[in-house]
Amino acid sequence: MATKKTKRKTGRSRGESSGRGSAASSRNSFPWGYVGAVGLIVIAIVAWSLWEPEYAHSVVPKKLNIEVVATYPHSTEAWTQGLLWHGGKVIEGTGLEGKSSLRRVELKTGTPEHQIALPKDVFAEGVALVGDRLLQLTWKDHRAFAWSADTFKPLGEFKYDGEGWGLCYDGKRLVMSDGSERLAFRDPKTFRETGSVYVHYAGERFHGKLNELECVGKYVYANVWTNDEDRIVQIDPGTGDVVAWVDAQGLLPEETRRHLDVLNGIAYVPERQTFLITGKMWPKMFEVRFVPAH
Repeated sequence: MATKKTKRKTGRSRGESSGRGSAASSRNSFPWGYVGAVGLIVIAIVAWSLWEPEYAHSVVPKKLNIEVVATYPHSTEAWTQGLLWHGGKVIEGTGLEGKSSLRRVELKTGTPEHQIALPKDVFAEGVALVGDRLLQLTWKDHRAFAWSADTFKPLGEFKYDGEGWGLCYDGKRLVMSDGSERLAFRDPKTFRETGSVYVHYAGERFHGKLNELECVGKYVYANVWTNDEDRIVQIDPGTGDVVAWVDAQGLLPEETRRHLDVLNGIAYVPERQTFLITGKMWPKMFEVRFVPAH
C-alpha cells in the first residue's frame, strides 16, 4: 500500500460609427474579451507551474532484501493474522470463522504452549501488546478484544467502525490498518481514533492493501496484501511515506510457495534486532534481517 487541478470566454461589439478617431469605438471594437481569456490562461499556467501535489516531497523508497538468520517450524493450521514477540515467546493471532485463536508459541518447536479460541462467529485479525494487555482485532465484526498478556484472561472489548486488519503499538498510540492505504491512530486506553495518515509511495498514492503491522522505533512495517508477490513496506507514520520496501520472495521453494496463501505476520525481536515473518498456514517461520539490496 496505501495524490491529488482549470479556465475561459470571449466577447465583441461594434460602435455605431466606423470607429476612426473615437476612443470609445476603439474599445468596443477591440477584442478585450479575448485578451481577458488569454490572461486567465496565462495565470492558470503560472499557477500550475507553482502547484505541487501533496506528496511532492516524498522520498524514493529503498529496496531491502531478506537475510535469513534461522528457520523454525510453523503450524499449517495457523491462519496467521497477528504476530508479536513477548517474554521470549511468539504471540500469534489466527483467523477464519470458527478457527480464530490467540496463542503463545514456542519458537523453536512451533508448538502452542497456551491458546484460547475466540467466539465462533468472529474472524480474528491483528494483535498488539500494550503494557500487560493484548488487543486483538476482528475483520468485519467491529470488535477489538482485550486479553491479559500472561493468562489470556478476557479484560473486555472495544467497538470501532470499518474493518480491522493490522494493529501495533508504538509506545504512545495504536496504529491500525483496514485493508486500504490508510493508517488510523487510536488511543490505547479507549480505542478512540485520534488521527490518521494516508500512505504514499514515491509521491503517488499507495495502491496496496496494508495488512499486518509491526511498530519498530519511529517506523511501521506492514505486510502488503496481494496474491502475486511477498512484500513488506517500511512506513514513516509521521508523513505517510514508504521509506523502504522488502522483497521477501524466495523464502520457500517455488513449488511449495505456489500452493500457499500470502505472507502475513511480522514480529520484531529487539534483543537480536531481527524480525520473525511467516504466512497464512505456512510450514515455516523465518528469523530474518532486512538488509540493503546491492
